[in-house]
Amino acid sequence: MGRHLLSFLLFSFLLVARGQYAPLVTSDTLSQIEWVNDQYSVMSLDEKISQLFMVMAASGNDKAGIEITKGLVKEHKIGGLIFSRGGPLQQAKLTNEYQSLAKTPLLIGMDAEWGLAMRLDSTYAFPWNMTLGAIADTAVVSKVGYQIGKHASRIGVHINFAPDIDINIDPRNPIIGNRSFGEDRENVALKGIAFMKGMESAGVLSSGKHFPGHGDTFVDSHKSLPTLDFTRQRLDSIELYPFKKLIKEGLSSVMVAHLNVPDLEPENGRPSSLSKKIITNLLKNELKFEGLVFTDALNMKGVSNFASNGITELEAFLAGNDILLMPKDFKKCKDTFIKAYQNGLITDRRLAYSVKKILMAKYKVGLHEYRPVDTNNLLEDLNSPENDVIYEEAIENAITVVSDKLNLIGIKKLENKKIAYVKFGDGVNSTFLETLKKYAKVTQVNGKDIATLKKKLFDYNLIIIGLHKNNDSPWKPYKFSQKELFWLQEISRQRTSNVLLTVFAKPYALLDVVSYQYVDGVVMAYQNSRLAQQKAAEVLFGAVSAKGVLPVSVSSEFPVNTSVKTKALMRLGYSQPERVGMSSSKLAVVDKLVQNGIDSLMFPGAQVLIARRGKVIYNKAFGKPTYKSEDSLTTNHLYDLASLTKILSTLPAVMKMEEDGKIALNDTFQDLIPEYADTELKDVSVLKALSHYGRLPSWIAFYLATLNEKRRPSPEFYRNNPSDEFSIKITDGLYLTDSYKDSIYNRIGRQSLKSNRYRYSDVPYYVFKKYIEDTYNSGLDRLIDNYLFKPLGANYTSYNPLDKFSINTIVPSEVDTYYRYKVVHGYVHDMGAAMQGGVGGHAGLFSNANDVAKIMQMYLQGGYYGGDRFLNARTIEKFNKCYFCDKKVRRGVGFDKPQLEAKGPTCGCVSRKSFGHSGFTGTFTWADPEEEIVYVFLSNRTYPSSTNRLLVKSELRSRIQKAIYDSLINEAEN
Repeated sequence: MGRHLLSFLLFSFLLVARGQYAPLVTSDTLSQIEWVNDQYSVMSLDEKISQLFMVMAASGNDKAGIEITKGLVKEHKIGGLIFSRGGPLQQAKLTNEYQSLAKTPLLIGMDAEWGLAMRLDSTYAFPWNMTLGAIADTAVVSKVGYQIGKHASRIGVHINFAPDIDINIDPRNPIIGNRSFGEDRENVALKGIAFMKGMESAGVLSSGKHFPGHGDTFVDSHKSLPTLDFTRQRLDSIELYPFKKLIKEGLSSVMVAHLNVPDLEPENGRPSSLSKKIITNLLKNELKFEGLVFTDALNMKGVSNFASNGITELEAFLAGNDILLMPKDFKKCKDTFIKAYQNGLITDRRLAYSVKKILMAKYKVGLHEYRPVDTNNLLEDLNSPENDVIYEEAIENAITVVSDKLNLIGIKKLENKKIAYVKFGDGVNSTFLETLKKYAKVTQVNGKDIATLKKKLFDYNLIIIGLHKNNDSPWKPYKFSQKELFWLQEISRQRTSNVLLTVFAKPYALLDVVSYQYVDGVVMAYQNSRLAQQKAAEVLFGAVSAKGVLPVSVSSEFPVNTSVKTKALMRLGYSQPERVGMSSSKLAVVDKLVQNGIDSLMFPGAQVLIARRGKVIYNKAFGKPTYKSEDSLTTNHLYDLASLTKILSTLPAVMKMEEDGKIALNDTFQDLIPEYADTELKDVSVLKALSHYGRLPSWIAFYLATLNEKRRPSPEFYRNNPSDEFSIKITDGLYLTDSYKDSIYNRIGRQSLKSNRYRYSDVPYYVFKKYIEDTYNSGLDRLIDNYLFKPLGANYTSYNPLDKFSINTIVPSEVDTYYRYKVVHGYVHDMGAAMQGGVGGHAGLFSNANDVAKIMQMYLQGGYYGGDRFLNARTIEKFNKCYFCDKKVRRGVGFDKPQLEAKGPTCGCVSRKSFGHSGFTGTFTWADPEEEIVYVFLSNRTYPSSTNRLLVKSELRSRIQKAIYDSLINEAEN
């Protein structure tokens, strides 16, 4: 007891007097010191020397190498291992095996600067440092550091050789580049601190590298010895600056690079990793660094050519390094060290200094209570949805608008835009193009030569050029080709269009652009990952704001810290469930429910979309267009929306007219159609009609009166070919007489009022359609397209979709055996809408789930979307109100509302403020302002027969809605 107390008092004195080991000290200092002393006291000289080495751990299928590693651990009591290649499960198992053989637990290290994927397959790659350097909010960088640390800890790694805090001044730097946070010393220091603290909060030691700074060189120290030929003043103000800052913040370790720095080490050719002047005098004494000091890998040419095996490592130790990383020949090194000890070159004090520091580090990472790596669910833990959430937030904050001369970003006035996309580079681009197309009609244009390309681009007024380079590692080629540089100038000089350049590569790619005179905007996305492509498209269209800051200089026009901030336009973005407080695992129930619906023959296929807080977090297609289709359904297929038309087309038109004073809720049918003044319908008000409390019939089967005695379309009303008198196209080969339009409205006028109760009715929407068209002297389809769909970017939404889309992209609705006697495919299913040329106030729209969600999101946002105000918030509030709830009428003004009793259109778990609608063909959409949720379900349950009511009976749409609400995470508890 007395010996331990004396050791503790002596150690405590050192801690107080010199701050020794401060970054490695734990809160339970007494226990830590006792463990360190106990471990050290039972070590032989061989074991103490072995603690100084961290060797490369064999992995993969290298059975012979694995046995050699086992021998180093068991027989030579090696201090640590660094893993480099393989897979996570295999590494975890080997770590457990190696640790089981160790007398003193091994310190496990890895190079995982952007995550385990830097070295291991089947793991996650986070953004590179250059990307993180563009982020203004250091808290985001800390999150990345924490997640990387969490992954390292999960796999049994105790020290991650990160962050790289080199200041990358030379764009030619072949080894640092994207691994640096940039060229601004303050930025590098701030991001380095944030990353370090995030990672260490996960229980993993950090390592600042490459001391004294590897950023301003164009030589790779893996291959030869780079020279930093700068004055001490310059080194102090630039290269050393981040190290000073991180040391003050508690940096755990420093990795010393193999560099020739004449102003710090006068001996010609002596690498910094072997320099006592640089390590002991500068790093330890001047900068007062008290953590672990690692050499960079000692098998690198930058140092291994200096002296023979063993001597190099000894020189490194005597210079002041604590841990010698990846020696070329450990056994020879060990023999050299023993001889040096015996000759007095290595003293007991010097040996204890480093070994005890190493043991302090081992205690800090929990090796005094070593537990094997739990391999259960390892891959799942390392590849959780949380990774994408963190990456997405990082890249969203990093993407930088470098230039925006005409304020084109985010792109507005979509109705006036004809947009082309031109791909440069050899990297993938599919996510970028797919995401662009979610916002507007964007056409990829290709050309075998510049003349052909320019000719094709002539008719477009906005050209988006994307440079896509390989994203596999930060060292991949990043430059434009000479052809692409020439094409960029030629395309941008053709001033028939604006040009926006988006770069998915290292920012230095912009250095080669000859002129930006005619390039109207430049967006730097930094990487060509899936999420970088997605978020860059969102920045271009204003779904998210641009916040990034250029971390390096890329031209005289665009120096370091260039940044053009843009504001979000409140367009839907695309994200992960966890980003908006929802659980991916719980939302998996939706997949099962929809698949069950297909398996139970409720419908052949469906689209389901879920959005929350302005972000689509689920958008999937299931099944096929028909049961016999060979191709699978996609999210771009168009469905007949049926009665969703009411709230997506007619209702917004009526709401706008109400704002403009062209209609009022207390107006009556005789006000809208004077011919109804002498009918029973004359006093039906707009309010009651839209609330389905107007005593109107549910629907009128107009088509029945046009069939002959064989229940076939009568020649009196139909022709097989169009003519001046028969121009209303019902389907291919069937044209209705134009005169029947008046017959429809005459028949409506002859209707008797029904009993005074809630009765859902299509009839008012015939009336509203006529009134809208008469008021504006234009068809409803053209009016709503120009007023809402085009400006909104709902470019997949249309009446009569065959006028714009291929039939292969449209889902069939029914095999009609009662009116058209053929497959209803590309034509509206509803007979009344068909008899109005496919344009009904109550039916006729086709769309996909993504476009439906845009309109519903516009409602949620109080009538504002994409930089345009379509409706006033007060108008939406007025129409989203139940005026006759006391009469057991749940409906709002046009909108359906939650049920008043046990059963109804929803799961019963939505707020009273929520609203939506359903459609006969198997469609449904609902929006909830309180939870900010939009839900869209599209199916063709009517195929092959509308008599199939399994979807309705099963209440599947409501059960899916229940699963959505069950997936909400109680964020107050997290």
